Amino acid sequence: MVKELIHDPIFLECKAELATKEDLYIAEELLQTLIAHQEECVGMAANMIGCLKNIIAFDNDGEYMVMFNPEIIKKSAPYETEESCLSLLGGPRKTKRYKSIKVKYQNKEFQTRIKTFTGWTAQIIQHEIDHCNGILI
Repeated sequence: MVKELIHDPIFLECKAELATKEDLYIAEELLQTLIAHQEECVGMAANMIGCLKNIIAFDNDGEYMVMFNPEIIKKSAPYETEESCLSLLGGPRKTKRYKSIKVKYQNKEFQTRIKTFTGWTAQIIQHEIDHCNGILI
């Protein structure tokens, strides 16, 4: 089910709770909502659809990926950039990102995985993990 997007910055600044297997349906709704907005959006966090759970979905080089409880465990090569957000009004905002990140997360079977991401995909993941931590650009 495609969900309505949340634009309330007070809600969006709340830190997400750990996701569990009972939250698999939230991941499916998040993915469906992301796909419905694919023309203007490349990633979403669960709080953007009103669920304070640590779940993100994003375009991983043309294939959608969902992460439960993602955590950046290593980052390198910082740079300054500008980003927009579907949940926030106004134009792009300046932010600091890293060209390479190593992420520890759980897949839909709740198996722990560690993977390194670079470039554009790394930037998307950082933006969505910030959402889960209540950080808005």
